Amino acid sequence: MSALLSVQDLAIRIGAATPVDGVSFDVSEAEMLGIVGESGSGKSLTLRAILKLLPRQAAVSGRIEWAGKNLVGQSEGAIRKLRGRQIAMVFQEPMTALDPVLTIGLQITESLREHLGLRGQAADRRAVELLDLVGIPDARRRLQNYPHEFSGGMRQRVMIAIALAGEPKLLLADEPTTALDVTIQDQILKLLLRLRDELHMSVILVTHDLGIVAGTCERVAVLYAGRIMETGPVYDIFRKPAHAYTLGLMRSVPEQLQARQPLRSIPGAPPDPGRMPPGCRFAPRCSLAVTECAVPPPLVSVGDGHRSACIRADAVRVASQVPA
Repeated sequence: MSALLSVQDLAIRIGAATPVDGVSFDVSEAEMLGIVGESGSGKSLTLRAILKLLPRQAAVSGRIEWAGKNLVGQSEGAIRKLRGRQIAMVFQEPMTALDPVLTIGLQITESLREHLGLRGQAADRRAVELLDLVGIPDARRRLQNYPHEFSGGMRQRVMIAIALAGEPKLLLADEPTTALDVTIQDQILKLLLRLRDELHMSVILVTHDLGIVAGTCERVAVLYAGRIMETGPVYDIFRKPAHAYTLGLMRSVPEQLQARQPLRSIPGAPPDPGRMPPGCRFAPRCSLAVTECAVPPPLVSVGDGHRSACIRADAVRVASQVPA
């Protein structure tokens, strides 16, 4: 199956730092791809690069293939025709993404007017349909409300409704469950899955939560210090991780431990984007690192559709079968 979106060797340079360096991945039609990693790994920057939403001083190289065109280097006018209409984005914090002085109805109909040319009663009817679609009760009345009159989960639903207004083929979801309680998180994730199936829409889901990836995505790309450490089918990676960083993330997930038993974590901290270590960027924090890790490892196949940038992949798989 041909890719709907293909990102190849994407690099983002801001001043002396390169927070995203050589990232490549594909997204197929109606697929949900997870991008996971610690804060500062380059997840959000990667999404923003697709829609040219980076700071002016950011220099982008590589290829972002969409409908046969490379979006890198395209004019602002050309990208604006894509934003919302073909590729839409749900931002991390809805209270800052929504305009606090405009009603929800105005913010949805603005998008409908811009992308579909709908106005007046036609736009209002479609706005009600979108709020119904994302599960907001009494939708017609709620069009007159302001963002502060909605709960966190409802604001996130509004953000998704606005993103869907242009009927996009690809939805970029940047940590859409951040700061929501677990019940609302589950509702938002189920909503994304339902919309993906009903609208035949692809989704890139950025998160730092492995549990979310396990429950929603078909494939996952594990990002660390601006590079992909491991990528492949979710089931394969969770069953047999082939990179020490992925294994560290999995072991950091809290489990039902005995009382007062300490939580496990990855030692150290991610590197400064302006002073990346040579070779494998995870090596300074890796208990399996060897001298050969001083050479940048390539992302190579370790299974059907499963790739890893770790020369100790076999040792990682052995370690993953042994209780920590």
